[in-house]
Amino acid sequence: MRTYIKQSLYAVPLFVSVEFFSQQQVTGVVTDNSKTNINPVLIINITSQKSAVSDTSGKFNIEASENDEVRFVKEGYYRIDKKIKKEDFSSPLMISFERVEIEIPEVKIVYKPTGNLERDNKHLNESRKMVSLRSELDEYMKSPMNEAVPDNAISKTFKPDYNAGQVSILGVLDAAVGLFKKATELKITKANYKETQDFIQRIKNEIDLQFLKKYGMDEEQIDEFLIYANDTRMMAKKFRKNFKADVVEYELRAAFAEYRKTRKVSNI
Repeated sequence: MRTYIKQSLYAVPLFVSVEFFSQQQVTGVVTDNSKTNINPVLIINITSQKSAVSDTSGKFNIEASENDEVRFVKEGYYRIDKKIKKEDFSSPLMISFERVEIEIPEVKIVYKPTGNLERDNKHLNESRKMVSLRSELDEYMKSPMNEAVPDNAISKTFKPDYNAGQVSILGVLDAAVGLFKKATELKITKANYKETQDFIQRIKNEIDLQFLKKYGMDEEQIDEFLIYANDTRMMAKKFRKNFKADVVEYELRAAFAEYRKTRKVSNI
């Protein structure tokens, strides 16, 4: 019986490796109803949690297996879900987006200095609301963690029942596969103050923020937005350990769409 259990456990990595090497490349082009290429489009393999972004021509490629569910996401368009079939590996996919009917019009407001220092300082200096926001964020980041620490005890499913005189083979295999998946996944935990500051700095170093600068935003305004994006979408918590530039940029653009609704920015 013990020999059979050992052989079964050795077979687990073999199953995992066969599943890994079954991944293939799926290619295609994303367009809108007028057959115009649109970009960037975020493509996510829901089954394997892998992601990609279409290029400037609307073309994309992503790893997938047969029967995987692949999702296409573009702000301002309806989401598309596609189940991968065998024939999808031999010919490119043609994905056509449909635009959402209601769109919020752009707000273009530019402050023009008057030459009166007292009046201009109210617009150019950091606002009281921003100072208060930074202070509250600093206090929040320095506060002690109040989340429960996970227990490192071995799962009861994996413990053999010696009183019964035998061990369930299926129970042992299920437990082994579960422990393997937990060991390879990154746990999402709350970011402390230093981790958050390092994450925001990494965004500024590795992400092209030109889409913010084209609205006339200076360095202070960009810092203000990055704090807003991190606070509303918990970006440091979710992405500091698994930093994917395309996913982080998409989250920033989604956050900016909400940010513009309540802030005065100009499209220049």
